[in-house]
Amino acid sequence: MQLKAIIVEDEETSRAILRNYITKYCPTVTILGEAENIDQALVLINKNELDLVFLDVEMPFGNAFDLLEKVPDRTFETVFVTAYDHYAMDALNAHASYYLLKPISIDKLIEAVAYVTEIKEKENTLQDSVLKPKQLQVSGKITIPVQNGFEVLAVENILYCQADDNYTNIFLTDGKKLVSKTLKYFEEILKPSGFARVHKSYLVNVNAIVEYRKGKGGSVILNTGKEVMVSPSKKKELLSYFA
Repeated sequence: MQLKAIIVEDEETSRAILRNYITKYCPTVTILGEAENIDQALVLINKNELDLVFLDVEMPFGNAFDLLEKVPDRTFETVFVTAYDHYAMDALNAHASYYLLKPISIDKLIEAVAYVTEIKEKENTLQDSVLKPKQLQVSGKITIPVQNGFEVLAVENILYCQADDNYTNIFLTDGKKLVSKTLKYFEEILKPSGFARVHKSYLVNVNAIVEYRKGKGGSVILNTGKEVMVSPSKKKELLSYFA
């Protein structure tokens, strides 16, 4: 599919390099415009229906994070482009899909575009369809430690798990359990039963998902009405359960 994109970068030379790389090596990307500051970027974002924004972190009169805060309901994916690797965690927290270091690696640029393309294709496929997980039934049981031994839980009754430091809150159809095990532990034992790690803090029963929402990193709505945010790095894996 063709991706509609803009470049937000304050340095003219850097914009030219990125533009040339995209034009030469990423033919599925159409550059609709370029901006050298936040104000110009907002004009382009509001004017166009974008799929992708290549965004430099440090700019005059504000940075990339200031810009993203001004677009709370964004549906485009973001690829951060910066010379400083210490912004990586901030980029993830700001729902960036990919993180490119300057000088830009052509291979990494191609990977970033391929990653965003796959996400967009799956989102478009699901746009007008009812969510139906590939695995329709979840069966089996797991045990969780309690003070006097262990308790048996039916996997199908688990809606989602939420990390709480070295503990995990297990949310069930009929209540909640706090267990002295990490979320990573439950991810390993529940993944074969149709559970997806959608965020560093959440593991979700795919069969409990009734809606997927684009915007920022995206989110899922469970059959209880609970909304769970989806990390950009986990979006591709989640969508693979449906499309």
